[in-house]
Amino acid sequence: MNLHTILSATDLSAPSHHTAQRAVMLAQQTGAQLELVHVINKRELEEIQRLLGETLKGNIHFQTQELLEKLANDIGEPAGVSAGCHLVEGEILEKITEQADLLGADLLIIGARGESLTMQQLLGATAERLLRVIQCPVLTVKQPPLNTYQSVLVPIDFSPWSIGAIHLAMTIAPQAKLTLLHAYRVPFEDQMRIAGEKKEEIQNYRDKVCQDAKARLNQIAKDAGLTTNWHPLVVHGNAVQKILEQETEQESDLVVIGRYGLGMVETFILGSNARQIVIHAKCDVLIANR
Repeated sequence: MNLHTILSATDLSAPSHHTAQRAVMLAQQTGAQLELVHVINKRELEEIQRLLGETLKGNIHFQTQELLEKLANDIGEPAGVSAGCHLVEGEILEKITEQADLLGADLLIIGARGESLTMQQLLGATAERLLRVIQCPVLTVKQPPLNTYQSVLVPIDFSPWSIGAIHLAMTIAPQAKLTLLHAYRVPFEDQMRIAGEKKEEIQNYRDKVCQDAKARLNQIAKDAGLTTNWHPLVVHGNAVQKILEQETEQESDLVVIGRYGLGMVETFILGSNARQIVIHAKCDVLIANR
């Protein structure tokens, strides 16, 4: 996968500068064109215009454009990255989606913290529409970008989306150590226990499922073109819980998850499980929409 255009959304708050800095780092690393977008809340602007007149509205536009261009220069020039600036009016997530389509963005970067583009908006009803319609991967930045990504956790459920998630991880973090994680549950294990099946037989069944998963992880890594700097990890238990545990255990600075899957279906991203991953993960989270 190649990145040609990266779109980074900013609300111009101090925390959102981390998002823009990560965007610059990725643009420098991949050679992609960087575009910055700031959305002015149209309803708030109309209220200001009604109360204080057209002149103040024009001043807000002018001052905001200056701040956006200053941000682009401050973070871009030291890295030799030139960023386009886009100031638009409207509903935040809808306009970000529209801008991503207009620019043909290959990656959208948003912040987990900020004054207006907040985590609550990301996980609300509008964000669900965003994830349904947007065509590119979405990176949520949660930490200051001190370095390129060094340790990437890629949960794998063996769906067709799994290889895409690996390819995306390789594009975003070509030098990083990749951990391919599969969390499994043994089918009908509870029923077997209730039926009085011996512990040894249940463990034998679990071991077979684990060995099969390890073999499949090695095969999917081969199919994705991984040769070095990766390792498989198969664990038993709830997928969300194990992802969060292994994020800490592997000292991951990025988690890459697919939008669809066999075990992690669309509701994984759009429902309560996604909220657990995106909210509780300490590191950045990349949703592979392709």
